[in-house]
Amino acid sequence: MIQWAEVPIYMHRTPVDFRKSINGLLMIVEGDMALSPFSESLFVFGNASRDKIKILYWDKTGFCLWYKRLEKDKFKWPRTGDAILNLSAEQFSWLLRGLDIAKLKPHQEKYFSVVG
Repeated sequence: MIQWAEVPIYMHRTPVDFRKSINGLLMIVEGDMALSPFSESLFVFGNASRDKIKILYWDKTGFCLWYKRLEKDKFKWPRTGDAILNLSAEQFSWLLRGLDIAKLKPHQEKYFSVVG
């Protein structure tokens, strides 16, 4: 089982034809996204109406496809930005919960070596 918090998460921002299954989505990962579908990564796709989401990943024995359909709402999909977005685990969780990842930004982490 893949641990979502520990792997890169890539969002394909352009809507995808949801008649595509694993093989069709693999072609998008390799072709449009120029990424390896065999990496330990999650690949996130949305449909044009933004009420469905598919997540593709390789679990070292085969490809897995996770699908979610919202009954009365829409996913808050970023309208602007790069064609491929690299999401943090936190942003991915926000997306699944219905929050707008483009508007939510956590405080920037600070790293110091001395106090005074």
